[in-house]
Amino acid sequence: MSPIDPATAKDIAARLKYNADGLIPAIAQQHDTGEVLMMAWMNSDAVIETLTTGRVCYYSRSRSKLWRKGESSGQVQMLNDFRWDCDDDTVLLQVDQKGVACHTGRHNCFYNAVRENQATVIADVEIDPDDLYS
Repeated sequence: MSPIDPATAKDIAARLKYNADGLIPAIAQQHDTGEVLMMAWMNSDAVIETLTTGRVCYYSRSRSKLWRKGESSGQVQMLNDFRWDCDDDTVLLQVDQKGVACHTGRHNCFYNAVRENQATVIADVEIDPDDLYS
């Protein structure tokens, strides 16, 4: 997806419904495989930046600031398509993920599952998290 002009991005951000903290859930999905990579939060500024730059930006609740995916790990997400649901309260980001999406070094954040009646880790670490953030 090509970046869009700031006025259009602001109009789209204004139409979305944010929670009491000014945030909206954003699901990142690999555009070509459909794999769900992660869920994070966006505020209006993150939506606008994502739409105008083409590089995915979230809002970090723990750091209380914008978080440009890959800024410290190099594991960047580039926007392929920006969608939102019928209630205007959840965003779906179809992205091109460079490297791993999860801070644990796994390809996606959904590596816990129920298998044979027990909680099981179903994906191996691909990159040591210490190497991601060194």
